[in-house]
Amino acid sequence: MKPLVFITGASSGIGQALALRYHQAGWRLALVARRVSEMQAWCQQQGMSAETTRCYQADVSQVDSILGAAHACMTDMGVPNVVIANAGISIGMDTSIRQDLDVLSQVLSTNVVGMAATFHPFIDAMKDRAKTNGSASVGTLVGIASVAGIRGLPGHAAYCASKAAAISYCESLRGELKPQGFSVVTLAPGYIKTPLTSKNKFPMPFLMSADDFAHQAYKAIEQGTSFKVIPTPMAWAARLMRILPDALLDRAFKNQPRKHRAP
Repeated sequence: MKPLVFITGASSGIGQALALRYHQAGWRLALVARRVSEMQAWCQQQGMSAETTRCYQADVSQVDSILGAAHACMTDMGVPNVVIANAGISIGMDTSIRQDLDVLSQVLSTNVVGMAATFHPFIDAMKDRAKTNGSASVGTLVGIASVAGIRGLPGHAAYCASKAAAISYCESLRGELKPQGFSVVTLAPGYIKTPLTSKNKFPMPFLMSADDFAHQAYKAIEQGTSFKVIPTPMAWAARLMRILPDALLDRAFKNQPRKHRAP
């Protein structure tokens, strides 16, 4: 039987591009999103058959919702070989405004708790499958973080905090699960041309298409890369940002436009 990949946030952007890349590679697809009708229409346009592709409606910020989709996937299609926790949101915030504390909670629930909830139901199932098959390789868990998780950016407090947490969470998970045969991959996209970034009103260096990102991400996942910033020029910029003194970082971002707040 063809291998199976489970992808959240698959109705647009990076998730959709990853779904297409895995489809082209011959994988079966379990696709999850809140906007399931849009996802189903796109699958039909791509010629994806019901035998190889299933769409599930879920909101990763609601734990029981994503758990339900995961269990439905395992009932319908079996245990995935690769699980990609891609669903995420990016909303600017201002800590001086009361309602933006709710924005922070929403972003953390989606980008961090949602990632953990996406992985949770598959861990024991993957271990049981490996034990039954006598396989040393258990499965691959992929967390889509962001280069924004490396340093905090003005107006991006919620998003940067959530992606920094996602990076650390996946690193912790890798330490826990690698001895058991799991591969845990953390991908940190730079600026990718998606609906998420289309509203940004500030420069986006090294902007790349979602399809190009998906191609590089697929290779990194297949190789079991522990952490990768995509694209490569952004990886070098990320290394510089890590070591840049605070005074220089503050000066660099002094006049940068803030991330837009939600209406």
